[in-house]
Amino acid sequence: MEAFAAAGGGEHHAYHASALEQGDVDAVVADAVERFGRIDILVNGVGGSTAIPNSGATVEELTFEEWQKVLDFNLSGTFLFCHAVIPHMTSQGGGKIVNFSSRSSRGRSPTSSAAYAAAKGGIISFTSKLAMEVGPAGINVNAIAPATTMTERIRRVYEQRPAGSRERQIAAIPLGRVAEPIDQANVVCFLASAHADFVTGVTIDVTGGG
Repeated sequence: MEAFAAAGGGEHHAYHASALEQGDVDAVVADAVERFGRIDILVNGVGGSTAIPNSGATVEELTFEEWQKVLDFNLSGTFLFCHAVIPHMTSQGGGKIVNFSSRSSRGRSPTSSAAYAAAKGGIISFTSKLAMEVGPAGINVNAIAPATTMTERIRRVYEQRPAGSRERQIAAIPLGRVAEPIDQANVVCFLASAHADFVTGVTIDVTGGG
């Protein structure tokens, strides 16, 4: 938040809440509307594969509890925030929603679980269906599907991998490098901007072609 303010980002406010608790979500949205008067952009970035100890577990290895936990972690927060925000966007005449899927949603990642693939595939279907429902209200709903991205958490794990493994991964990416957070942020900003006013219901793979 300090960096945001230093960059001239205007007024901001941080909330401490759980995206998986409806009461928390509803309270955050209600306070944001009261504080700022409207909600123009919703980015649903909560999710990930680390909700369970073995993020690459096979179907045979997964317990039903772990399966449910991964689906809940990746799908429920997105639903709850959309559910809470859409009435406000509808009454104000429009808005932009951007959801986070994953390259794993295509079912071709050798390192993620089937639960994670199913959850992120669900984000794609949810995005497409919601776009149809709320398009007449002037609300655009899109998603991005990132590949491995060098966030602080991922970088620590990535740098522990053998050099040969990292080189093979990079060799499989046509653009010749692993994604940085700015690569994902740039596409999110496009989808949240007026430049994407006639784009809805789509998921953009931000993978460098891999």
